[in-house]
Amino acid sequence: MSQTVARDPAVRSLMRQSGYWRDLDWILLIAALATTIFGSVLVWSASRADMAADGDPQSYLKRHLVTVGIGLALGWFASRVDYRSLRAYTPFIYVASIILLLMPFIPGIGTTIAGARAWIDLPGGMTIQPSEFAKVAVILMMAVLLSEKRDIVDEPSDRDVLLAVAVAVLPVLIILVQNDTGTVLILGTVALSIIAVSGARTRWVVGLIGGAVVGILVAVQLGLLKEYQVQRLTSFINPSEDVTDAAYNANQARIAIGGGGWSGHGLFEGPQTQGRFVPVNESDFIYTVVGEELGFVGSAVLLLLIGIILWRAVVIAFRADDMYGRLVATGVIAWLAFQAFENVGMSLGIMPITGIPLPLVSAGGTSMMATWIAVGLLQNVRLHAVRAGA
Repeated sequence: MSQTVARDPAVRSLMRQSGYWRDLDWILLIAALATTIFGSVLVWSASRADMAADGDPQSYLKRHLVTVGIGLALGWFASRVDYRSLRAYTPFIYVASIILLLMPFIPGIGTTIAGARAWIDLPGGMTIQPSEFAKVAVILMMAVLLSEKRDIVDEPSDRDVLLAVAVAVLPVLIILVQNDTGTVLILGTVALSIIAVSGARTRWVVGLIGGAVVGILVAVQLGLLKEYQVQRLTSFINPSEDVTDAAYNANQARIAIGGGGWSGHGLFEGPQTQGRFVPVNESDFIYTVVGEELGFVGSAVLLLLIGIILWRAVVIAFRADDMYGRLVATGVIAWLAFQAFENVGMSLGIMPITGIPLPLVSAGGTSMMATWIAVGLLQNVRLHAVRAGA
């Protein structure tokens, strides 16, 4: 009788649904949701003074919440897609991401924001940034290439590593032309981390680090960087003598955070935030809002939430039952860890300004969607490992 019931399609579907919710990493999910809610409150505070429409101080918040909802839906889909299908369709995802990366160069479609031609115009005044989705595509494609033969050999061949490097280099070159150096740094960190964890020979890791350093030096010497990019680097190296906008932004950020003290001025009460002294504090400098309005305590809570997300991601990577899942989780860890460190670091003056958002916190629809896809991929790796060990 029980076997007959178990064969019923409706019963099997219900069992799969209950198993899905039971096997999720709930600590990761709750921490990600809490971080997103926390960030939405900060975006609300940052946008009230100069981003909201006349007569509706919540208008920008409403727009942000729409992108959060889309991000949650994409994250759920990424966690539910069949593991084998995810690997099989990865080449198509990668090719689609490259096509999207090229679209900003098409007149009438692409648009330039803050010196970077990296956005696509959409109806209704909306924009998307394809380079955010390229992070996901690069992680998946590199994981496929470097895990394909691991059941037979202990380390990927030089040919596989070279192909994986090429997979990362192509979008990096396109994004460099777009003048989006922040995303280039993230993709470089992701690629290096995946190759290191894949078991590739040490010479590959050392060579890639050396090549990156040489490439940066050559770009500076040959004048390949834009003027505003050089100004950002100069303001980081010697902020006291730099009088450009980059130095102004960095100095105002530190003033805001330092003025918050232990408990802050209170939500919606930050002098720098509400006085419009810190630019783009709903996105690039969102950390100044929590530092000024909620103080050291609020900042510590936000960093703790991000730390929990990274901790659970590391646990998922270690417990992955195959190399593909481990490399996917590694790529996500490298992405979120470096991006969070860079965003917070540039507000504190310990990293150069690159104009990248704080994951799950900053305003920016494409970033929010891509980051929730990353969380969904982590859950997918977790679910596959749990079911394989059942």
